[in-house]
Amino acid sequence: MRFGLKISDHDLGVKMKKVDSFLDAGHKVKITAFFRGRELAHKDLGFKIAERVINDFGDSVVVDQAPQLAGKQLSFVVRSSGTRTKENSRKEAASRESKESPARNPEATSGSTVYSTAAEKVKA
Repeated sequence: MRFGLKISDHDLGVKMKKVDSFLDAGHKVKITAFFRGRELAHKDLGFKIAERVINDFGDSVVVDQAPQLAGKQLSFVVRSSGTRTKENSRKEAASRESKESPARNPEATSGSTVYSTAAEKVKA
């Protein structure tokens, strides 16, 4: 999975969901942060992103290859730990999603009821 240093929280969450699905399937995942131009002067940002990704997964992953800088790419490899189950990974994904952005439940943000069809609106 590749991403740049300027990745937003939501985009990172989307990519981590995809990584989560690969890990659930039993695969190892190589995660690469790439640097462009003057970003190489801020190598610490790449290591912070790598640390954040590893910490977000918590104990459910094992780092096979520690983050290392090779040219313009910072890469590391993670695999699923033996304690990982689908239920735990769903809970982790939900907690990551809630950390990234506030709840997007329309009923929670407004007092109006959301109807999926016009028939439901008439019945109510």
